[in-house]
Amino acid sequence: MAKIPSPCIGVCKYKRQGHCIGCSMTEDQKKIYKFLKNNRFRQGFLTMLDAQQQMLGDYGHWEKAYDRKCQKAAAKASSKK
Repeated sequence: MAKIPSPCIGVCKYKRQGHCIGCSMTEDQKKIYKFLKNNRFRQGFLTMLDAQQQMLGDYGHWEKAYDRKCQKAAAKASSKK
């Protein structure tokens, strides 16, 4: 199974009280995600991030951008086989 891609969508501007305007992660959360190797832990992180985005509000754009990123990663993984 392919690794779950990072929730980062390449915006990386921390203008919302230390949270990225693209994905809602803080710089520390981005560092933590890089160390998560198990997809179960990565999925748990995404669940936490979803709750964080709901709490902060105004992250409706993220899901569509992240879905696109996941589709590209899946296509890339299948072309390597």
